[in-house]
Amino acid sequence: QNDDVLYVSIHSLHRIARFTGKDGTAPSLHKLGGTAWATQKSRTKQKVKDIARELIQLYAARKASNGFAYSPDTYMQHELEASFLYEDTPDQLKATQDVKADMEQLMPMDRLICGDVGFGKTEVALRAAFKAVADNKQVAILVPTTILALQHYKTFRDRLHDFPCRVDYINRFRSSQQLKGALKELSEGKTDIIIGTHRLLSKDVVFNNLGLLIVDEEQKFGVSSKEKLKQLRVNIDTLTLTATPIPRTLQFSLLGARDLSVINTAPPNRQPVQTEIRNFSEAVIRDAIRYEIGRGGQVFVVHNRVQNIMDVAGMIKRFVPDATVAIGHGQMEGKKLEQVMLDFIEGDSDVLVATTIIESGLDIPNVNTIIINDAHHYGLSELHQLRGRVGRSNKKAFCYLLSPPLSALTDEARRRLKSLEEFSDLGSGFNIAMRDLDIRGAGNLLGGEQSGFIADIGYEMYQKILDEAVTELKEKEFAGLYEETTTPKNSDCVFESDLEIMLPVDYVANMPERIALYKELDGITRDEELTEFSARLTDRFGALPQPALELVNTVRLRWLAASIGFERILLKNNRLTGYFPTDPQSSYYQSEHFGKVLKYIQVNARMCRMKEISGKLTLSFDG
Repeated sequence: QNDDVLYVSIHSLHRIARFTGKDGTAPSLHKLGGTAWATQKSRTKQKVKDIARELIQLYAARKASNGFAYSPDTYMQHELEASFLYEDTPDQLKATQDVKADMEQLMPMDRLICGDVGFGKTEVALRAAFKAVADNKQVAILVPTTILALQHYKTFRDRLHDFPCRVDYINRFRSSQQLKGALKELSEGKTDIIIGTHRLLSKDVVFNNLGLLIVDEEQKFGVSSKEKLKQLRVNIDTLTLTATPIPRTLQFSLLGARDLSVINTAPPNRQPVQTEIRNFSEAVIRDAIRYEIGRGGQVFVVHNRVQNIMDVAGMIKRFVPDATVAIGHGQMEGKKLEQVMLDFIEGDSDVLVATTIIESGLDIPNVNTIIINDAHHYGLSELHQLRGRVGRSNKKAFCYLLSPPLSALTDEARRRLKSLEEFSDLGSGFNIAMRDLDIRGAGNLLGGEQSGFIADIGYEMYQKILDEAVTELKEKEFAGLYEETTTPKNSDCVFESDLEIMLPVDYVANMPERIALYKELDGITRDEELTEFSARLTDRFGALPQPALELVNTVRLRWLAASIGFERILLKNNRLTGYFPTDPQSSYYQSEHFGKVLKYIQVNARMCRMKEISGKLTLSFDG
């Protein structure tokens, strides 16, 4: 702005971050030297602190309350795991071990398993559920749709068929008499595992001895359901499964307030789903359906308008006369919809024209083509979920996104479809969630409201302020809760010097390359990485000249200074000066670290000098 220039030292490059606000809105610029930016930052920090306080209080309540420590695996647990038809992927194995380790501790578990669609999250949940049942506890499995409750019921019933474990489900397809019976058996403790939609959160559902709550696709539940869940959660082990972690849960997990297991490895012989954006045309639909039926498979056609779903089914019959077409949507009578789905699973119809009722978790390996009409009307995670309904066997699967010409779409819709086409590899759910943050601007951490402060300060800055706010809360308000996990130290130490410390122009001639290397060096946090970086430089550009060697050593110096607790270090005129935290109330001054510094000064009084310079406490060493 106004042709102002700000010079940034190469040692402070880590303080520059890309601005990711709401897509398509230009960031507002502030005057250099003005107070507007600092004010906005502190205002945001205050708001974020309020949100984070609530988050930590939840965590504190969980940590303070005693849950139930499950006993180690029984022989039946080993048998169940051995009876799994497929080989566990390494991530699946690790997720299972993490969940079981959490369950065996007294503190209630709150773990999020983020695994892409079809990567075997249900199996991990099933093993956790059986572990709870083996210790005479009941398990509640909460799913977003009635169809999914039925699907999970079948999966759990078939897998646990040979074990002493009763599985039941409740959804709106069941008659009131059946429901009454199911709830009675649940309250008497005869049912071990109950699967259901948010109906499970109703007042008339009474558990005899609930020990584990499994939530599938948590983001699909409304705010009131989430509130009820929150109350349930405090002293019960909770396991949440999700395929595309919505930004909010993603931020939670990145913060470390919930434990996160990521299942990234695809089951063997899986192939990525070929995703194509096409305009609506008879030829595309006809060829796709004919090809799939020709190889003995079945097809999903997603059309999310019940008003004219019959017309779409009629049109498909006209395009492919020899295909049998079924229709399924949420406004159908429960029994009829259940029958349609079961017939389709059995292979009685070739094409199922359905609304997004098929979105969550349906597992029909024979369906390997999905056609999504008006794809530009869907959210990114919704499209990713729908695409995950196909490609669940070793056959090549196809996903066709039908939309108007891309030029006619809004920027946001175009980017959504493009990112889905771009991230079609196996295990791209995590990338999609990150891209979602980019496109929508991230939401508020806890509440439902989309917060404006990300648009103002950018996502990276928001993430940084969030981390700072949480660290401050951990050190001050919740010091007792986190005493064993936090060591007060300054993570961001600024280094200034009058020495020639850089990558010389005659060593790395290309300027963008030089800046990229500075940025990479700035982001390194471990000594092995630093050694590797130096080796790579030597490999590419030859032996390191003296200024470059000094540069690598200043990174080590900065780490050392930060671990001592310095906010800033100055190396000038052969003298090294370290500046302690400016906030006199900082918990650092009561910490063991500062005590050690004072002891060192007493022992080495000749080598160093501590004094206060204009209200700032410093420690200097003469060279």
